[in-house]
Amino acid sequence: MDETEFWELIDGSREAAEGDAEEQADLLVERLLDCDPELVLDFARHFESRYNRAYRWDLWGAAWVLLDGASDDAFDFFRCWLIGQGREVFEGALHDPDSLAELLEDFDEEIDGDGEELGYAADEAYEQLTGTVAPDLGIPPAPAEPEGTPLDLEDDRLLAERYPRLWQRFRE
Repeated sequence: MDETEFWELIDGSREAAEGDAEEQADLLVERLLDCDPELVLDFARHFESRYNRAYRWDLWGAAWVLLDGASDDAFDFFRCWLIGQGREVFEGALHDPDSLAELLEDFDEEIDGDGEELGYAADEAYEQLTGTVAPDLGIPPAPAEPEGTPLDLEDDRLLAERYPRLWQRFRE
């Protein structure tokens, strides 16, 4: 599976689920069940590498603004959700986390921003296809700490300065 096919699966499942992350995860599992187990592992590698790339302080700050706070687990689930939003939103957020103010049409902190189930879709599909747990993906593990300069996520003034568009749209 190449990168284009990966994003086509993400986009197709998101559109069919009309943005509901849990429904998107279910649809993703269904679509992965139509694939060879090796393709499912390829999908998992694509997902995991993007999940690891998003482990950054600047993105955590954006998630904090959007979610009005984000614990370690909430940020993990946010990164899964961000991948589920598709290539344009994901890459745009990595390039400039504050651009999420324009990239996200709607955002409701009560229902958006949590894509925990998306993170398990490939594992679930692989287990259903093979009856076994997915093997190690053979990609470098996530860093122990987020990349970049740590932020004081409790400092509203700092967050408003660092993410002016997100702050204006979602916190004011």
